Amino acid sequence: MKAAAFYEQGGPEVLQITEVPIPEIGPNDVLVRVKAVALNHLDLWVRRGMPGLDLTMPHVGGSDIAGVIDRLGKNVRDVPIGQRIVVNPSLCCGQCEFCVRGEESLCLTFGIVGEHTWGGCAEYVAVPADNIMPIPDNLTFEEAASVPLVFQTAWRALIARGGLRAGEDILIQGASGGAASAAIQIAKLAGARVFAVTSGPAKVAKAKELGADVVIDRSTTDFFREVWRMTNKRGVDLVLENVGQVTWKQSLRILTKGGRLVTYGATTGPSGDTDIRQVFWKQIYIIGSTMSSRAEFTEVMNLIWQGKLRPVVDRVVSLEEIREAHQALEAGKQFGKIVLSVGDSNNS
Repeated sequence: MKAAAFYEQGGPEVLQITEVPIPEIGPNDVLVRVKAVALNHLDLWVRRGMPGLDLTMPHVGGSDIAGVIDRLGKNVRDVPIGQRIVVNPSLCCGQCEFCVRGEESLCLTFGIVGEHTWGGCAEYVAVPADNIMPIPDNLTFEEAASVPLVFQTAWRALIARGGLRAGEDILIQGASGGAASAAIQIAKLAGARVFAVTSGPAKVAKAKELGADVVIDRSTTDFFREVWRMTNKRGVDLVLENVGQVTWKQSLRILTKGGRLVTYGATTGPSGDTDIRQVFWKQIYIIGSTMSSRAEFTEVMNLIWQGKLRPVVDRVVSLEEIREAHQALEAGKQFGKIVLSVGDSNNS
């Protein structure tokens, strides 16, 4: 099959369109004929290399996958061949203490499709049958591929971990990213007042279109001073933080007393400057979050299927343009998701 693979880690130049074997499926798996796959910052980190990640080469990335069922493992029942589906990229054992209590993203052997296994930047991908969900007819493959990882990440961070409530103020950093653009919608659905930080007038306009109440252009305005002023020097109840090292210190400072910072990423670096005195004096919470449980995934995906939340697709390009797509994501030239179309582009 055709795949966008890399045989060594490095820059976008290591990605190449090549022929690799179609994946074998286990008894509880399905083989998906991929129609679309969306990029995440995770794809950049896997391609560059991360501490503790030991890949077998070649590696095929891509966590956000939509396609059709092509083949079933011998134990899989009630899944029609040809069904249009989207893949939940979270992999868990289903047996450890965390899985048993419904906290699958804390699984002792937790993994992600496209990171710990081959992903969807190819014509076919093998995934557990438990990880598929039918796509409604009103969504294209490209729209469906743009939602799984980022919406489940944002939902867990805001609702399950952050405990966001109606009437609260929230600051969302890096608002042009996939999870952050999802978070704007989720926060508005929860009844919060949303402050979003991004860069450039085009991205500011798009964040407002998604429902953000106040959008701050970090390239022209000090977000801390502006939010401090607009909250009458109170600060915000919750900060959603994924930028990391560059914004960490100010994200902590802008919290009101008893506020919560939820972090799910560190795109500018892993070492944040923390004034411990602020943490204990203001009695603030620093909360980590990643991916979601299966129940949370189902909950947020159903809100998308119902039209209460919507996919945010920046552009659709072909699989053969994956190098350029990685470069655009690294440079932050997108708002929402860059989606790769695989094979034929029709939605059947």
